[in-house]
Amino acid sequence: MTLQRILPFSRTLLDSVLTKGSVAIDGTCGNGHDTLYLAECVGETGKVYGFDIQEEALNATKSRLEKTGQLLQVNLIHSSHAHVASIIDEKDKGKVSAAIFNLGYLPGGDKSIVTTPNDTLNAVTAILELLRPGGILIIVVYSGHPEGKKESEAVTAFTSGLEQRDFQVLKYGFINQKNNPPYILAISKT
Repeated sequence: MTLQRILPFSRTLLDSVLTKGSVAIDGTCGNGHDTLYLAECVGETGKVYGFDIQEEALNATKSRLEKTGQLLQVNLIHSSHAHVASIIDEKDKGKVSAAIFNLGYLPGGDKSIVTTPNDTLNAVTAILELLRPGGILIIVVYSGHPEGKKESEAVTAFTSGLEQRDFQVLKYGFINQKNNPPYILAISKT
């Protein structure tokens, strides 16, 4: 058996909870790869909320979605994922099947614009409330830059302290790779 790399493993986790008509959240649209994947999984009857603080990221995501005919079910939001609870529709609260974050900075973008521990912890806390039972939050953590290291420590400490009766928390990563490889924190709501 070959172990799945980080990003394919995140897709395996998403596939385990998403169906046509599901509600999903991409907390960090970036270049739109995860947003597109979520949109394909939920189909035209589902809904995806895509957040990013950079207009450049939202434009790249919108372009990717338009080229593949997947924009209809996606609501792109120019805001921090920290504001998710106040932005998501009331009717979708408690019905989110999956959410995903790729922390750090926009690949190919300005590396000084990064996700921050406080915003990410606020977003994680809110999304755990928004998840349906059996829903999953996937956080792809990059600790290879100074701000990423702080965020990694804060998010890992927070998720380690989640109540076992309410959540299952998985940490998945390769410990023998060089240069601070990314890892996944996956939180399933029981």
